[in-house]
Amino acid sequence: MIPDAILRVEHLTMRFGGLVAVHDLSFAARRGEITALIGPNGAGKTTVFNCITGFYKPTEGRIALNRGGPSLWNELDALTASSVRSRKGPGGSLYLLERMSDYLVTMDARVARTFQNIRLFRGMTVLENLLVAQHNKLMIASGFTLFGILGLPVYARAESAAIERAAAWLEKIGLIDRADDPAGDLPYGAQRRLEIARAMCTDPVLLCLDEPAAGLNPRESTELNELLLSIRDETDTSVLLIEHDMSVVMQISDHVVVLDYGVKISDGSREDVRNDPKVIAAYLGVEEDEVEAVASEVGL
Repeated sequence: MIPDAILRVEHLTMRFGGLVAVHDLSFAARRGEITALIGPNGAGKTTVFNCITGFYKPTEGRIALNRGGPSLWNELDALTASSVRSRKGPGGSLYLLERMSDYLVTMDARVARTFQNIRLFRGMTVLENLLVAQHNKLMIASGFTLFGILGLPVYARAESAAIERAAAWLEKIGLIDRADDPAGDLPYGAQRRLEIARAMCTDPVLLCLDEPAAGLNPRESTELNELLLSIRDETDTSVLLIEHDMSVVMQISDHVVVLDYGVKISDGSREDVRNDPKVIAAYLGVEEDEVEAVASEVGL
């Protein structure tokens, strides 16, 4: 067991009829780190994300999130044996994500996610996209519209705080000057950064990014790297990402997990994974004992 883990995935299996998309997968994402989940196309990476974020209910396995100290992991087996999905107390909160719907994973466990395809509200302004992410807090502060209608100070304070948080993230991603522009008018790379900022406005403890560098040019990839490193270093958010761009993975990841055909084949530091023959074989599409010859042929 990794004591500083924020997320533990244990013996995760996901079947779709006779197809086994993920088989007996176990790994941990450590608190305050960037963990990358990589592998060739069809390896099962997005399926794992869908299980973690509540879009799929896994066939087997346990997915636990710890919003507290390391000692809270001692309560995991007791929580699993119970019929509830979370345990909350003075020492923090422990969640079984496989028992939670997607909206509860986001709202209660505080896990945020972006997708391979950008899902901004293109007709809304850049600022409005970040305010929408804070909708739940604003609705509670408004007494579900009553306090807002009456103009009570509690809602005015919440609204001001939401705008301040949104503006701070727009400053960080370099879009404060475009706050009033439609989000759909932004360049592709800026839309990617805005989507991450919108996720961060939900105040997540775990940020799950599905191929955030997809479609970016080298300059935009560099800007993305800087943003993700700042999130790791300046906030209380841990990052779990799926990525095909190895230049991104190898520059910013603290920990890398590799899947191939739904099975974990490597798990360690980026240096360990980079030099693992099983990983090289999976990406080259050859047997492990052929790696050296093929790598020599292609100049690796």
